Formats: sequence, structure tokens, C-alpha cells
Amino acid sequence: MPLYGYYFDPTYILVVVGAVICLIASARVNTTFNKYNRVRSMSGMTGAQAAEHILHTAGIYDVSVQHISGNLTDHYDPRNKVLRLSDSTYGSSSVAAVGVAAHECGHAIQHQKDYAPLSIRSAIVPLANFGSFLAWPLIVIGLFITSSTGSLLINIGILCFSLAVLFQLVTLPVEFNASSRAVRILGETGILAQEELKGTKKVLKAAALTYVAGAAASILQLLRLVLLAGRRND
Repeated sequence: MPLYGYYFDPTYILVVVGAVICLIASARVNTTFNKYNRVRSMSGMTGAQAAEHILHTAGIYDVSVQHISGNLTDHYDPRNKVLRLSDSTYGSSSVAAVGVAAHECGHAIQHQKDYAPLSIRSAIVPLANFGSFLAWPLIVIGLFITSSTGSLLINIGILCFSLAVLFQLVTLPVEFNASSRAVRILGETGILAQEELKGTKKVLKAAALTYVAGAAASILQLLRLVLLAGRRND
């Protein structure tokens, strides 16, 4: 198969579809967050205060809550036991901010309870990073080698890329479970009223869909690579 087939190929539609899915999901989470970020919670607690309260209620005292710059860059670092909240979350008392903070607390609680999918995800992080780093160089080099060695390199590259896809798939239950824990805890502790929880659920659902979109885009990319590799071998 000539090289140009890899650059001007109908399978590019799979990449385009994946990109569109990700753009839609990103736009939705930003729109939803901005909407409920203007709704102040009746408790008046900021994202940082809510996070501290939730962690202590769960009996977690060895996780620190820190401020990090950026917008929606919130995350839980299990290696250092640090919950980092972004500019839009840390000092905001909105329904959206409190919901995002509670979601990150959900990850800390998962860590405390040795939640299996989180443990699996943490275990495959090195493999996923290694695969992401090697995948495209191997595939590109393989394209320029017409012998069986080129096909072998492409197949190894696809396998490496599959590790990154696997990581994204394992991430899905971790994120959905963290959101489920967040909604339940916010209701049980009374940090948010039932009416406020409706807005929080929408924010967390929109955020979760970005992970679904990312996984879908990666699967489509993987499918494209498999199709191209199969065509080369024909």
C-alpha cells in the first residue's frame, strides 16, 4: 500500500467523528459548569471548605486540600495524598464548585477503601504512559519500511496504543463512582439541599461524559489503525 493512503484515507472520518464528539462534550461541560457556577449554595461553603468537611466526615485526615491554578484542573493525587482544587473551585461557594470538590473527595475515599477499579487504573498508569510514548513513533517508522519489519513495528505500535485505550476504559467506572459518591455524601451531610443536588448532578454528569467522549475517540482511532494495518497486509 502506498504511503499516501495513510494520509488521504476515508478512515480519517473516524478521527473527525472522535474529535467532534470530544468538542461537543467539552462545550457541554463548560456550559453546564458556568450555569451552575452562578448559583450560590445555601450553606455558603466554598469548594475547599466542603472538601475538608467531606474528608473529615469520611475519617480521612492525611489528605491535604491545596489550591492549583487553572480552570477545572481539579484532581486528586493518590501518590502524595493531595486534593488540588482549581481557581474556579477552591474559593467558590457555587453549587458547581462544591460538586466538583466533592467529586475529587470521592477519589480520595476510593483510595482509602482500596476501590478495585482505582487500584487497577493506578497499576496500569506506567504501561499506559509507556504505550502512549512509543505508539506513534513505532507506527510512523513502520510506515516507511516496506518489509515485514515495518508491519511488525506498526502492530507493536497499535498494541502500545491499545494500552492507552485500556487506561481510558478503566477510568470510566472510577469517574462515575466518584460522582455517585459525591452526590450521596453531599446529600447525607447536608452541604447541599436536595434542590441544589439537581444542579450538581448535571455538572458531574457533563464532566463524566468528557471521559466517555475521550474513550470513544481513542477507540475510533484504534479502529482506524487496525483497518490501515490490515489494508497494508493485504
